[in-house]
Amino acid sequence: MDGLEAARLIKQFRPALPIIAQSAYSSETEIKQFTGIFDDFLCKPITESALIEKVLFYISDRA
Repeated sequence: MDGLEAARLIKQFRPALPIIAQSAYSSETEIKQFTGIFDDFLCKPITESALIEKVLFYISDRA
């Protein structure tokens, strides 16, 4: 099972759970494929600051 399929399954029983995709590829086609499944996207290499920024956004958004 890949991350896309895993995210689809998770969203079936936890639709409000934010899922951030990570990928080595960031083409417009791939990002569009993720729309509606993943809540956000990070392209590798992932910096610590970018990851923290995304996580804090979703934590504060849910508070």
